[in-house]
Amino acid sequence: MARSRTPKFDASEVITNEIIRIIERGVLPWRKPWTIGGSSRPLRVGGEPYQGVNNFLLTMRTVMAGHSSPFWMTLPQANALDAKVRKGEKSSVVVYYGQSRKDAGGEDDRSDGDDRSEEARIFRFQKAYRVFNACQIDGLPDSFFPDPEPAPEHPPSEPIPHMQAFFDAIDITTVFTGTEAYYLPPVDKVFMPSISRFENPRNFYGVWAHELAHATKARHRLNRDYGLSRFGNTAYAREEIVAELTSVFLGQTLGFTAHTLEMNAAYLYNWLRVLRSDKGAIFKHAADAQRACDYLIALSEAGRAWEVDQAA
Repeated sequence: MARSRTPKFDASEVITNEIIRIIERGVLPWRKPWTIGGSSRPLRVGGEPYQGVNNFLLTMRTVMAGHSSPFWMTLPQANALDAKVRKGEKSSVVVYYGQSRKDAGGEDDRSDGDDRSEEARIFRFQKAYRVFNACQIDGLPDSFFPDPEPAPEHPPSEPIPHMQAFFDAIDITTVFTGTEAYYLPPVDKVFMPSISRFENPRNFYGVWAHELAHATKARHRLNRDYGLSRFGNTAYAREEIVAELTSVFLGQTLGFTAHTLEMNAAYLYNWLRVLRSDKGAIFKHAADAQRACDYLIALSEAGRAWEVDQAA
């Protein structure tokens, strides 16, 4: 009699299905403004911020669970701190990406100068592991529960100086006109309503970040291409996910949340269609969004450095 096998754990499928269930409720929880314990990003046990898809996943889970600590750790890491995960607490799945090199004969290639390294093949792999928020753990030092910082108040419809300076320094032309926000590839320009049309200035910068994210796909920038994009098709939907996540990541740095002028059933459907058809999509698009975020930060830093040189 054949033994029944336990289905292999598929992190991509589990994570994707989790996101689908949340979006099916009609919400995008990562758009909720939050700063947990003085941090705008989930943190590893050593204080390093998570990046890419893990940043996105743990941000979403922090918001939904109402955790007040930004710190996440594995069970062994908690045990090493003489702390204990409370009974009944559920872990969160995150992923690790790595690569190994093997030569043509199947032996591990340590890149030690051997000529065989030219024939080495690189194997990329994904591993899943489980983490708990500090709020799920008893016995941790107080440093894992920093005091929250109050959100600063900003006048309605007025620029926020540090955000405005960041976007102004990016060398991608933005035209402020009309009531719609979009990136127009043929002229390589972003079109935005003026800030006066936004009661909450943070939403203005969230929309601007979204459109600048689209501009990073240009061939002379990151050359991101999901195929012929038409309104509503799959290529269009994939690019919208990247722009959304770029705005999430950039907003964590500057203090705004992702925002679009239209938040409707069609927008949510774009996410669901892509996620249901491709369990690896959120991982790829989160990586693309992290690259776009890093690219925009580098552009802004270069622009501000140039302004300082010109003023000197």
